[in-house]
Amino acid sequence: MTISIRRAYPVMIILYLALTLAGCATTTTLPPEVPAMHSNSEFADDEQILANDPMEGYNRSMYKFNYNFDKYFFIPVVDAYEFVLPTFAQTGVTNFFNNINEGRTFYNSLFQAKGKKAITTLGRFVTNSTLGLAGLFDPASNMGMKRQTEDFGQTLGVWGVGHGPYFVLPVLGPGTTRSAGGFVVDTAIHSEAITILKNSVAPNMSDGTKNTIANSLAGLKAIDNRHKMAFRYHDSGYPFEYELVQFLFIQSREMETIK
Repeated sequence: MTISIRRAYPVMIILYLALTLAGCATTTTLPPEVPAMHSNSEFADDEQILANDPMEGYNRSMYKFNYNFDKYFFIPVVDAYEFVLPTFAQTGVTNFFNNINEGRTFYNSLFQAKGKKAITTLGRFVTNSTLGLAGLFDPASNMGMKRQTEDFGQTLGVWGVGHGPYFVLPVLGPGTTRSAGGFVVDTAIHSEAITILKNSVAPNMSDGTKNTIANSLAGLKAIDNRHKMAFRYHDSGYPFEYELVQFLFIQSREMETIK
């Protein structure tokens, strides 16, 4: 796991430098924030609707960082992707990565003792990997096998681990210490699985070529993930967007854990 996390550092550094360089050429003016009239701690427990947010200063700063990164780097890349790639090809890319993610849902369903969901997920993976041409198509959905989603953050919730403090992740956006920990575990498992797959499928391929292919797929997956999200920072016009996003994220994760 340590090796997998260490591999992620260069990616984060590159993303940070890209935003920094963009900031040198562009002066960014964010919509003014309306100062809060009360802090969350002023309310009784049964009146609180906001998450536990002891790192609010950091979280708000990271929220602004993500806004800049999204607006001046990520969204332009996604727009170019959507302009160049036909809609049917975009759907194929989404299906391909959804099929890969079936593995994450499968082992987390087992961890949560959700046997029916695990069987459905395995059936989807086998069907789409064969009839769906390596996952480019999704015949499993047409056969009544609805796509499931599970991650290790949800598994921790099922095991009784609380959300923990609210935590805004660089680039990835809203989270909690529980979901962030789950993301680290899922990423480590995924990275090790990819390494094993690379070595077994193409044992004679050079490490440089393998890494180039793996990094290209990781970049394409990141673009596809953002492409699927309709959310755009500060498009709502709501003066308390930070609190709104925080609240909706916590509620959605709670619903995902109990379903």
